[in-house]
Amino acid sequence: MLFCSSEQSTSADPIPEVLHYAAFTTDPAGGNMAGVVLDAAGLDEATMLAIAAEVGHSETAFLREAPAQLAGTGRTFAVRYFSPKMEVPFCGHATVAAAVALAERIGPGGLVFETRAGTVPVEVVADDGGVLWATLTSVEPYVEPVGELDVAQALDALKWRIDELDPAQPPRIAFAGSRHLVLAAATRERLADLDYDFSGLARYMTDRDLITLQLVWRESADTFQVRDPFPVGGVVEDPATGAAAAAFGAYLRDLGEAGPAARLTLHQGVDMGRPGLLRVELRDGDITVRVSGAAVPVSAGGRSGSR
Repeated sequence: MLFCSSEQSTSADPIPEVLHYAAFTTDPAGGNMAGVVLDAAGLDEATMLAIAAEVGHSETAFLREAPAQLAGTGRTFAVRYFSPKMEVPFCGHATVAAAVALAERIGPGGLVFETRAGTVPVEVVADDGGVLWATLTSVEPYVEPVGELDVAQALDALKWRIDELDPAQPPRIAFAGSRHLVLAAATRERLADLDYDFSGLARYMTDRDLITLQLVWRESADTFQVRDPFPVGGVVEDPATGAAAAAFGAYLRDLGEAGPAARLTLHQGVDMGRPGLLRVELRDGDITVRVSGAAVPVSAGGRSGSR
């Protein structure tokens, strides 16, 4: 069994096993590290936060058996996500990691994750080489404008200038499970040079309920380089961010910069030396966004950019 009793843990209970996966990569040295606890029954919020802080990855996913009315299939799980400093409503890379970890134990196929952001279906398949790939389907996304003063304050914390943005892709708040401010750099050089005010940006994001900044540069019509500062979670930069990738797909569709049916490729982590590959799919007539990536197990020594 993957799960134990849902009774509250006591100080005598053993510390649960934490699995370590690199998500959005087939290389253990790439992508974004996530912790996965497959049996989080009885863990309270303080304990989960303490475990996530000790693990030190951008996020750790904590799974337990689904509520009774949803548990009939045996492939539905309640999931909570914690960074080293806070709980987040949804995390894409930890979803991919957890789905692959489950598939290694109960087989590929459909899964359902009940998250604080809503219900997230995940499909896991094995490619011809036996590598497991997970595709998550986002909750209903939205995109909203952001004021000039808010943009100016974000740029000030980033140490960017307004003329270094791409006017074809204006700033927006985008949501597909968590909120992200999308800022498009006009040049690859601007995106590559990331040296921001950690405390100042963290305050800015906390005040606006933002999880990351989705910093992007358009390499071609359907290919982007992206970076995601995550100071509110205690992380300088997230190496691969599935929730932001889903939000970005909604952003492009809202702007008319991607068609109603589109397949996008996002490269993230390149400037950190942890390259990851995120595939984003938009389907005609479907408001949700699909994000796909591989994940591989890693020894416990791997770490993200925590601070």
